[in-house]
Amino acid sequence: MDKKVQNHEGCCTDDNLSGAYSGQQEIVIQPSMPAPVQDEVCCGAPPGPESNPFERPGYVLQRFVKDFVDTPVGPVPSIKTDLDRNDLFGKMAVRWGIHRDNYKVAPGLYCVGTPDQNAPVLVTANYKLTFDVFRKELGSIHAWILVLDTRGINVWCAAGKDLFSTTEVIQRVQLTGLAKIVRHRQLILPQLAATGVSAHRVKKASGFKVIWGPIRAKDINYFLKNDLNADDSMRRVTFAFRERLGLVPVELSHLVKPSLWVLLAIFLASGIGSHIFSVGVAWTRGLMATAAYAAGILAGALAAPALLPWIPVRSFALKGTITGFICGIGVILIFHAALQFWEVLALVFGTTAISSYLAMNFTGSTPFTSPSGVEKEMRKAIPLQALAVLIAAVSWIGSAFAK
Repeated sequence: MDKKVQNHEGCCTDDNLSGAYSGQQEIVIQPSMPAPVQDEVCCGAPPGPESNPFERPGYVLQRFVKDFVDTPVGPVPSIKTDLDRNDLFGKMAVRWGIHRDNYKVAPGLYCVGTPDQNAPVLVTANYKLTFDVFRKELGSIHAWILVLDTRGINVWCAAGKDLFSTTEVIQRVQLTGLAKIVRHRQLILPQLAATGVSAHRVKKASGFKVIWGPIRAKDINYFLKNDLNADDSMRRVTFAFRERLGLVPVELSHLVKPSLWVLLAIFLASGIGSHIFSVGVAWTRGLMATAAYAAGILAGALAAPALLPWIPVRSFALKGTITGFICGIGVILIFHAALQFWEVLALVFGTTAISSYLAMNFTGSTPFTSPSGVEKEMRKAIPLQALAVLIAAVSWIGSAFAK
């Protein structure tokens, strides 16, 4: 992201500066370094480090920016390719859904190494997790990086939501004044953006030819060294065991708030009986129902994704039904001495319904399904899942009156 760019009217704006700074005021070319001064001990302790020479009033310099490179349209942030502790903490947090909706970098032009007018232009999304994975692979590369405004969404999802789009590519090329920085007219886009970008429209509107790069960031080095040619493995989407498990924390993070209400409902329902309501019974029976609820979550949000290719049915809802039923039987075996028939029925139906729903919800994180296929499956599965929950609730409450 450069400090100054040309807008459509040809006047200077600072849209791209936000990649290095937060704020919206014009920034001048970096000043010379101030002369060193003698540090003095204050209040019994030495002073902290000097302010970064790139800092400006009203702006916060991003940690991944190490320097600025002068270009015909103004300074462009040069970024680090090594991830620091804050990047790793941010990755862990976003995996658990913390600040997920605002985990992004400012769109615009960046660079790595010391790119010249012939250096390649690599295009990516402004989701910081994507941005970090991408820049980590560019340690030996000299290139320009054009970051699109995808609202903090990864490449594939943004392409499907029309955010990593033809219009955004064209506008970002124009806003950054890219034609004045590089001699060639080529943009290397990730292949997963192909659903949202029309290459011929980009060429017609901006003059830049779209070249589809590899699916994975780790292959970009080989792709550039191989004359921009990708082999078959670079065009193939994978969804291996480790990749599936990497999505589990995000799925679990979505359940925290609704689970509080579910657990309250379990406690209240478990205390109802011929005695009207008993706190002691609510805790005893509630423990069993809570165990079934937790088993349903683990079955649908962990076991189903982990075992996805090996569960012998196509439907995700049915995959979750299988894992949920098995986990439900496990809960029954743990508490079998204290259970009677209607309680067994309730726990099995409840665990299975929860697992089926969560496994079906996982379809949005996989490369195996289409939106139309997911919609069709949901229309069939959700009524059955709701019926199973109803049977579980009625059986659980009714079993208290049968004792």
